[in-house]
Amino acid sequence: MRKDVRILLVGEDGVGKTSLILSLVSEEFPEEVPFKAEEITIPADVTPEKVPTHIVDFSTQEQSHEELVHEINRSDVICVVYSVDVPESIERISTYWLPEIRKTVGLENRKPVILVGNKSDTYDNSSMEVILPIMNAWQEVETCVECSAKTLKNISELFYYAQKAVLHPTAPLYNSEDKELKLNCKRALTRIFKICDGDNDGLLSDIELNQFQRRCFNAPLQPQALDDVKAVVRKNTAEGIRNDSLTLKGFLFLHTLFIQRGRHETTWTVLRRFGYSDDLTLSKEYLHPPLKVGTGRSCELTAQGVQYLTQLFHKYDLDNDGALSPTELRDLFSTATIMPWGSDVNNTVLTNANGWITLSGYLAQWVFSTYTQVHSTLEYLAQLGYMYEHESQLSAVHITRDKKTDLAKKQTARTVFQCNVIGSKGAGKSAFLQGLLGRNLKYVATLNSSSLPAYSINTVPVYGQEKYIVLHEVDTSQVEQMSSDDLCKCDVICLMYDITNRTSLQTISRLYQKHFAESRVPCLLVASKTDQPSVPQDSELTATQFCSRNHLPPLQQFTCVDRINRDIYIKLATMAAYPNLKRLVHMLMIRKTPQWFQDKISKLSMGDSEGNMVKLTVGLALGAVLGFLVYKYVANKR
Repeated sequence: MRKDVRILLVGEDGVGKTSLILSLVSEEFPEEVPFKAEEITIPADVTPEKVPTHIVDFSTQEQSHEELVHEINRSDVICVVYSVDVPESIERISTYWLPEIRKTVGLENRKPVILVGNKSDTYDNSSMEVILPIMNAWQEVETCVECSAKTLKNISELFYYAQKAVLHPTAPLYNSEDKELKLNCKRALTRIFKICDGDNDGLLSDIELNQFQRRCFNAPLQPQALDDVKAVVRKNTAEGIRNDSLTLKGFLFLHTLFIQRGRHETTWTVLRRFGYSDDLTLSKEYLHPPLKVGTGRSCELTAQGVQYLTQLFHKYDLDNDGALSPTELRDLFSTATIMPWGSDVNNTVLTNANGWITLSGYLAQWVFSTYTQVHSTLEYLAQLGYMYEHESQLSAVHITRDKKTDLAKKQTARTVFQCNVIGSKGAGKSAFLQGLLGRNLKYVATLNSSSLPAYSINTVPVYGQEKYIVLHEVDTSQVEQMSSDDLCKCDVICLMYDITNRTSLQTISRLYQKHFAESRVPCLLVASKTDQPSVPQDSELTATQFCSRNHLPPLQQFTCVDRINRDIYIKLATMAAYPNLKRLVHMLMIRKTPQWFQDKISKLSMGDSEGNMVKLTVGLALGAVLGFLVYKYVANKR
């Protein structure tokens, strides 16, 4: 909505421009009228639209043509005033004033014009018969008002119509020649219809219409009013009503009818409720609410955001198979300007046997988008209609606490962690990323290696809690171009070497010493292709020795020829979630822990106090000692 409105009055000398302004302000006809009234401002609280309004008078006797051009350009709406009893003043509307206005603003920047017939008290007949051809010939003319400055007839209405012509313009909505909605208006209203169609059946039921009415106008439709609306649609347009519900065709007809009857504000109220600006594009304020994410923080979806996105999934999963086919996915994003997800998404998240995105994969992609590009998530939530049910899309996202604070307090509430998977070309990084999605080497072999995504995301259990882990593939050639700080902008690092490549471990060892040895980011060494015969490594240390000397967790082995070792992903997520306890957690990784002990860890880790973390640390240590004693006891019995 605009912050203010500027109304300019022009016309021939003596038609009563100044009298109209003074009569509005004083609510009585002035006995003495100057050549020109000073600019006045009407406060917002006394205008129907609650917007400050500036009224500017123009006098050809006191002002130049250059000043006229200046005022036309500054104005938002122009009132061309004529005297109903002076034919020459009517003739000058089309021979001078309208051409001058169009010449000044240009065809592409049309400003609304109101024709004002003053002195109606002196003329028994109406001037509308002469004015209508002018209105039809000049599309910028919004309406015509006959009034009288002397009797105050229609004075308030005149300025209300002028204000309305700015705040609720006809030009973007309606083509008066064709008597149809313009294409951009149809597109906007079609998007709104699809958002309001909660069950995606192509109809607005009585329940959906009432919800629409409450959202847009803060009041429900009474049953009789609802029946009257449907009766009007049924009478005037074929296929406007089906199964006693409103179709898209009926919805568009209603808005056409509103505009034809001069109720532009009704359509504009709906459009603005759904984020549209005067040019019928979604406003920047609607798409991009202010959100600042500080250093060391990340963004995650809230429960409210997940709930909305889940409802949206089920709305468009028409066959209820738990996955979105390409057609269903396109339909889901049909209210957005573009389809944001390319074909690479199928290899970034979980899909079904047909390659269609499952609910888990769909939510994971939204989590990934929120984590990496939160402003894109906010924009698409707006386009999909999140604000139809919520005040702002900011309620769908949460900014996490700074990682440094998490480390200092020895706990985190974050649910999304990033792992940089670093290794040489051909080391098996892509297969490792696909393994997170449960895909083996046979599946990876069917993919075009040049088009494989550099990310994959899925959930893994961490002591009874589901966490998202984002795997980011980083080739060693990229590492050389990156700083240690950039490489360590993650929660855990997976260092991968190829046991069939004799220089692979040496390369990883060198990178570790250069970039990660002094970092607080936990690292895990993974040997890939362990289904194949290994070759001697050129490294000074064996992989096991390297882990021991650098206080890393035990070496992990990975292959995905057939079955996939999913424990590695759990270990990485656990290390990311508990970086302060990495040595004790590493001890737990050596052997399986009893379920009761894992439950105890999960319960303690969910607490908010640092004391809980102390208990967790002590508990882990006691568990490790207890495990060792049990082991010794069993060994002695043998």
